[in-house]
Amino acid sequence: MEFITLKNVKKTFGGVDVLKNINLTINEGETLGILGRSGSGKSVLINMLRGTLEYAPDEGQIILNIALCPDCLAVDSPSHVGNECSCGGKYESKEVNFFDCDRKLFAAIKRRISIMLQRNFALYDEETVIENVMRAMDDEVDYEENLYNALKILEMVQMNHRITHIARDLSGGEKQRVVLARQLAKNPMLFLADEPTGTLDPKTSAKLDITLTDGVKNKGITMLITSHWPEVINKLADRVIWLEDGEIKEEGEPEEIVNNFLETVPSAEKSEVPAIGEVEIKIEDLKKHYFSIERGVVKAVDGVDLEIYKDEIFGIVGLSGAGKTTLTRMLIGLTEPSSGAIAAKLGDEWIDMTKVGPLNRGRIMPYMGLLHQEYSLYPHRTIIGNLTDAISLDLPAEFAKIKAIHVLTAVGFTEKTAANLLHKYPDELSVGEKHRVALAQVLIKEPKIIILDEPTGTMDPVTRVIVTDSIIKARKELEQTFIIISHDMEFVLDVCDRAAIMRGGKILNIGTPEKIVKELTQDEKEGMFNK
Repeated sequence: MEFITLKNVKKTFGGVDVLKNINLTINEGETLGILGRSGSGKSVLINMLRGTLEYAPDEGQIILNIALCPDCLAVDSPSHVGNECSCGGKYESKEVNFFDCDRKLFAAIKRRISIMLQRNFALYDEETVIENVMRAMDDEVDYEENLYNALKILEMVQMNHRITHIARDLSGGEKQRVVLARQLAKNPMLFLADEPTGTLDPKTSAKLDITLTDGVKNKGITMLITSHWPEVINKLADRVIWLEDGEIKEEGEPEEIVNNFLETVPSAEKSEVPAIGEVEIKIEDLKKHYFSIERGVVKAVDGVDLEIYKDEIFGIVGLSGAGKTTLTRMLIGLTEPSSGAIAAKLGDEWIDMTKVGPLNRGRIMPYMGLLHQEYSLYPHRTIIGNLTDAISLDLPAEFAKIKAIHVLTAVGFTEKTAANLLHKYPDELSVGEKHRVALAQVLIKEPKIIILDEPTGTMDPVTRVIVTDSIIKARKELEQTFIIISHDMEFVLDVCDRAAIMRGGKILNIGTPEKIVKELTQDEKEGMFNK
């Protein structure tokens, strides 16, 4: 049964056509996969179907065939026509031009649409996991019924072991699962998932695929899902469209479209490993323990010993919640350790990173760069502003432009695209493009030590290869040391000289990526490879 029809839809941002003449029909209960490179228009299409006013079509129409109760304006999918509404009325068939309908009807439709945005961890930080989920539920339903349903949903997303944890203490992957739980709690008729597994390790991603299958697809909820992991599209989608430069390039069966897309993905060039320099970072018996009444002692990092060499690309891999991010936050001074030692070399002098102040870690901080997993750009600054004055990089205008274009090409943009980006604002970019700009923001200061937390989390396979080559090139040309936090072992194999695997706050093994792979258990292999 036809549910959503897009007719000649066009959308322009800043004079650039990001969607061009999109014609598409989506059936009720169907899972439609949307495949494409970063910047192809995937997120724009998803936000448009969400009903976000800034994404309203400039041309064309989005037509919804819905079931509407005329008595209370309750909205449901078209198969509910003729059913009785909870108010006692009866659902009637209604064809709606989504962006050109009554304001109250528009709001009623939007309430029945759930969206899970990539790298968006919008939670109530000071509240528990269970409280966050219950906030998304209908206040008119009995509290105990809501509580029971919330527990069922958290079990479905594999978060029932964290129900009393405060949201701010969760890892990025755990936050992503709670966000999914909140969206499922809204009981949607349309579920939009924009890179839902972008921040998750492959093992947790596989669990989430099952959740989306059981909690959305098998319940007959219409779903649109974008992903830069073709395997995810293959598993979940009934039908796939391939977007390229805002147009539907191909449409059809998942396996066929995915294979055609993968043929366009280049291979990363593995460079020669340079001679290992002297030790640049020392970590000894480092610990970070939290305590709460509900949970007792939480050992986020538990006795880590590690040495990282100058000009090395070092990977720290592990499943979501293993302690990787906490470890790097302590290394750069954003989180204070419970005990242990961290030292980094500046010139011929060792700096104690556990001591604050301009004579201690304050001296080396300007030479360190960090790309957070939960990065953000300055929304009211242009891209060139984000790359210069917003981060206190004061450069003459022409030199700033040259340097900005140079660093943007280093993270995967063509020179022409980079030049066009300079005067755009972050909201005009796709999430994958924002991610690359955030990486450029770190690289443009030319730090000596760079920490990248899940640097490829929202990148399509093509861009991922470009960024891999960029990191290798930056190490060679700028003599930079990289510490890369990742749950993607294939990426680590491509880019890293050595790697360490973390589990439960401890480092288990250190060696070449190839050696680490051989020493992984079967369970760990399933968690590190997107196969």
